[in-house]
Amino acid sequence: MSRQGSNYSARRDCAVHKVIRFFKTPKGLLIIILMGLTAIAAPGEGVRAVLLNVGSATLICGVADLVILRLRRKVWQFPSGAVLTAMIVTMVVRAQEHWYVLAAVSAVAVISKYAIRTRSANVLNPAAFALVAMMYVLPMGQSWWGALPEVSPVWLRAVLLVGGIYIADRVNKMPLVLSFLGAYFVLFAVTAYLGDPRRVAEIFRSPDIEMVLFFALIILTDPPTSPARYRDQWICGIIVAAISYAVFEIFGVVYFLLAGALAGNVWAAWRRVHRRSQSKFSRRVAVFMQELSPMRAAVKRAL
Repeated sequence: MSRQGSNYSARRDCAVHKVIRFFKTPKGLLIIILMGLTAIAAPGEGVRAVLLNVGSATLICGVADLVILRLRRKVWQFPSGAVLTAMIVTMVVRAQEHWYVLAAVSAVAVISKYAIRTRSANVLNPAAFALVAMMYVLPMGQSWWGALPEVSPVWLRAVLLVGGIYIADRVNKMPLVLSFLGAYFVLFAVTAYLGDPRRVAEIFRSPDIEMVLFFALIILTDPPTSPARYRDQWICGIIVAAISYAVFEIFGVVYFLLAGALAGNVWAAWRRVHRRSQSKFSRRVAVFMQELSPMRAAVKRAL
């Protein structure tokens, strides 16, 4: 074999090993799980519609993130975060929505990851932020079809539970999941006991059960926007449950879970800044708001 052929073979083997290593990471494994959920749900939602929506959202989101990563880090990187964001967005929104709606929401999601951040990470879960913010710009239905609420036989829905628990455990977010689910169902159970149970009966039925599991195991456990310490995870889970419950009871909007997630994201980001600051509470709030400013990096470079 010639030296040129040997070099080509070595590069190919190296690329294959990189791909294998990636799909052993939490991001790679989550992509596999989401692809599995998509394959199971697609026949019932319409294969053509699912493929068009997932493909267009992933392409737009991936290309945007690819360019941004290139400009920021001066190297080409696979936009794994953008792929996950696009898949989550499409699995929450109705499969019957126009493809450009999903593409627009996904583009806003990836841009928000860089526009709203502290020095260490993005503040808000990109998919949650875009789904809430774009609801009033491009009204869309949210069926959470990726959670498999309409799939038969019922045992297929265990794919979400098993895969989601595995991912949550891999990223060390089980305290967050358990505290959220516990507080969430306690709040609604107490409401049913003290008031009219028919007002909250849907919370304990399909498709809401599958929806909250998908939310807790897939969306809420996003590592950059959730706490790392176990104590903070327990607190954050309760905050997310309380805000989700309040938004449901007061406003009754379809994105009540996502609103709770955004509140938890802000608290988690504030905690990160809080640990770095040794000043009083008011000063820490000021530091946090300064870090949140999209102009922070530009001002720093100018100075």
